[in-house]
Amino acid sequence: MKFIIVDNRTGKHRSFTANGLVIGLTITGLLGIPVLSGISSYYHGLGEAGLNDQLVGKWRDVLKAQQGEIAEARTSARESLEASALRLAKLQARIVRLDALGERLTSVAKLEEGEFDFSQPPALGGPLEEKEDGQGVLPDYLQLLDQLAEDIESREQQLSVLETLLVSRKIQDDVFIAGRPVEKGWMSSRFGNRNDPITGKLAWHSGVDFAGKEGSNVISVAAGLVVYSGPRSGYGELVEINHGSGFTTLYGHHKKNLVKVGDIVKKGQVIALMGSSGRSTGPHVHFEVYKNGRVVDPSSYIHRTSR
Repeated sequence: MKFIIVDNRTGKHRSFTANGLVIGLTITGLLGIPVLSGISSYYHGLGEAGLNDQLVGKWRDVLKAQQGEIAEARTSARESLEASALRLAKLQARIVRLDALGERLTSVAKLEEGEFDFSQPPALGGPLEEKEDGQGVLPDYLQLLDQLAEDIESREQQLSVLETLLVSRKIQDDVFIAGRPVEKGWMSSRFGNRNDPITGKLAWHSGVDFAGKEGSNVISVAAGLVVYSGPRSGYGELVEINHGSGFTTLYGHHKKNLVKVGDIVKKGQVIALMGSSGRSTGPHVHFEVYKNGRVVDPSSYIHRTSR
């Protein structure tokens, strides 16, 4: 096939000859360019879509994991809050009990008003020395728990001091010699010179006598340690008690001793039954007081008030 190409500007022309196969291939190639371009664009778009799906799936997995962590954190926070609330309730109950105990002990101890005031925080002071802990601000409920713990500690310290004070006073009260050695009876003979009840002659009486009913109780005038219990010449059945601080008391003429050597007796404890053993004219208790090894008039101890 012969082709003629004419130039419109110059009027010149050229001719060439081509067979049908070449023409067909040329037309096919020209028509195939847009087709291939479309196919390429299609597959390229499909690849991007697939990639986007993978990214979305991965992000969904990450989001799901984060949601799980958030749920666990919420559960942990809720459990921690419940535990803190329980601890708060227990601390508050403990504070109430401590305050009630402190007020009762203060009343029982007959302390001066204002010496221990459990309705007010303890008096504290000192120069300011700020310390940076770098921990930031704690949640309100944690601050409240810490404050309650501090309140409890301060009250426990006050009660510890009060307990020590009470124990000290109790010990002093127990060893403080005061009162009569009998529950019932009357003073039948005083300390000092007197006419001897048996011979009638002037003689020295180293104690005081309390007459009463035979078998009635004889009591210790103070706490102490029994250092003698048994018969002694002139005293009959005798009990001797060491009270410490140089004080010793003797109780004689008993019908029966109820304590033995080594016993620790309390103030007011029954130590014997009244009798008339030894050198005696009838049921009574002979009572002596020794201070630093020297006998003293028991009257000053009998008539003073127990603390």
